[in-house]
Amino acid sequence: MSNAEQLKVRRATKDDLGILLAFEQGVVSAERPYDPTIKPDPVLYYDLEQMLSDEEVAIMVVTFNEQIVGSGYAHIREARSYLDHQKYAYLGFMYTDEAHRGKGINKMIIDALKAWTITQGINEIRLTVYSDNLPAIRAYEKVGFQSHMIEMRMDRDLL
Repeated sequence: MSNAEQLKVRRATKDDLGILLAFEQGVVSAERPYDPTIKPDPVLYYDLEQMLSDEEVAIMVVTFNEQIVGSGYAHIREARSYLDHQKYAYLGFMYTDEAHRGKGINKMIIDALKAWTITQGINEIRLTVYSDNLPAIRAYEKVGFQSHMIEMRMDRDLL
């Protein structure tokens, strides 16, 4: 059996909360080098328990031999009033266990989130990524995302 045959994508459940919380810390650790404004640990980005029961959120996981090795979510959000769509799906919590990177897990997650988004009647998907995180940018471009806007900041030392 090939790796692709052993990889499966499914919607996360409350039983997955422990590994999802560990993955959240993996996301924080991965982003910390790109963002000097992240507070010292402990840091929580998400309310994963609430998200698991929210109808406006889908958390997907990829399993390898029944072990969760990747995650991501889509959250339906209201668009700004001047845009040509009323709602969009925001993707986040994209994480792949280090031992399983390079196996197409990110694409599996995004494909599942895209499919869920379509079933919700949403036709706009967005995400944010640090401008210096070139591997993530390449991965998102590989599945069809395009750079759209750059967020800029000024360090408090310059204020």
